Amino acid sequence: MGASHSYTLRGQQTRLDLTTKVTLAVLALASGVYTYLGVRELLNGTATTVFLGAVIYSSAVSVAIYAFWSFLMRFMPHVRQPRSRAMLYLAMAIGSAMIIAMSSWLNAAALAGSAAIEQHLAVTTEEYQQKLNEAHENALAAQSLLPDIQLASQRFARLSDQEAQSGALTGTSGSGTVVQYLRQMSNQLTGLQGEIEASRTEVSALFDEGGVRLGAMRQLVSSQGPIAGRSNDYAEQAVALSGLITALQQTSVAPAVRRAAEDLGRTFIAPIADGSDADLRTRQNEVVGRVEAAVQAQSAALAGAADEILARPVVEALRFTPLSAPEAVIRYARDFLPSWAGAISIDLLPAVLIFILCIVQDAIRREDGEDTGEFETQDMSAAELLRALRIQKRLRAMDAVEERELDAAVAEDEEFVQRNDPAGPTPFPKTVVR
Repeated sequence: MGASHSYTLRGQQTRLDLTTKVTLAVLALASGVYTYLGVRELLNGTATTVFLGAVIYSSAVSVAIYAFWSFLMRFMPHVRQPRSRAMLYLAMAIGSAMIIAMSSWLNAAALAGSAAIEQHLAVTTEEYQQKLNEAHENALAAQSLLPDIQLASQRFARLSDQEAQSGALTGTSGSGTVVQYLRQMSNQLTGLQGEIEASRTEVSALFDEGGVRLGAMRQLVSSQGPIAGRSNDYAEQAVALSGLITALQQTSVAPAVRRAAEDLGRTFIAPIADGSDADLRTRQNEVVGRVEAAVQAQSAALAGAADEILARPVVEALRFTPLSAPEAVIRYARDFLPSWAGAISIDLLPAVLIFILCIVQDAIRREDGEDTGEFETQDMSAAELLRALRIQKRLRAMDAVEERELDAAVAEDEEFVQRNDPAGPTPFPKTVVR
């Protein structure tokens, strides 16, 4: 039964030879087609140059894949020595790595290149969104100083009015030295307040324009059409958005607040006390000193708050880097593992067929008893036994014919030697010696 089983396996293997060749040819052709689609994205030049270069490269890949797997399919199942089989496995591993390097990544680019570029655009859009928000926050950070400045300005203005109306600070009403000093501080703070409020409008306008640019970029990512054209339009929007981020960085009024805070107490020249008597002038000088100390404290507080804003890291504008389809597939390989698996499977599927052939060939040898030396003890079918007997009779007949031919040749040689040997018997009489 074992011999019959091995005969069946041999027959099935023979029937699948054509299927194996066709399968290998189709896989090699499919890999070549996808390689052509992928390599087109890497070549530059005229349309003819790109076409010819891609065709030649993809054809070479198809031929190399077909030849490589054909060699292994022919030889590996019949190699029985462990060392030789290990060397063939090593050759298979090296060849598979070379096929992945020259074909599989281009196949993946053909399968998922457009999606990978869209992924790159989407990721870049999120980065631009983050940069825009950071620049907007830095530009608006000085707005947090506005309530403190407003309170300080109102306090100085209120003290000025109270002093002018009722003499709340010096005890003498009227517009004198103290009133002038308080009004000057209030005016300086009011001017700084107006500068900060004016920057809010500019920052808001820049941020709104940035939002419009981001919306256009997202629309380009999600819309239909050739990815190359969308990528070019996206690059234009990205350049414009980078300019807006830089402009937002420059609209921050924190440096102006810092300078104004430092100059708040240094730019005022205190007027001479103009009281009608010495006591009033003394009170005026005392109040001016206290107000000046309060102004110095307010100046230090504003300068410290401005320093905290200026200490924030500067937002660096992004530079959009366009990627080709193969580059995008490699960069975002984790997001396209199914495409990578399909591209590699097209190239390496014949390895599974080779393993199947090796297993079947080993099974045939075991059934035939070649590996165990037990072929003589196994059962044979009647047809196989009759065929073996006929072969044996033919071999015996051939051996008998060869023996007869050998005996005839030997007899002929002996007769020839006897006729030419002088010392031997001869049918002719000897001549008389004279």
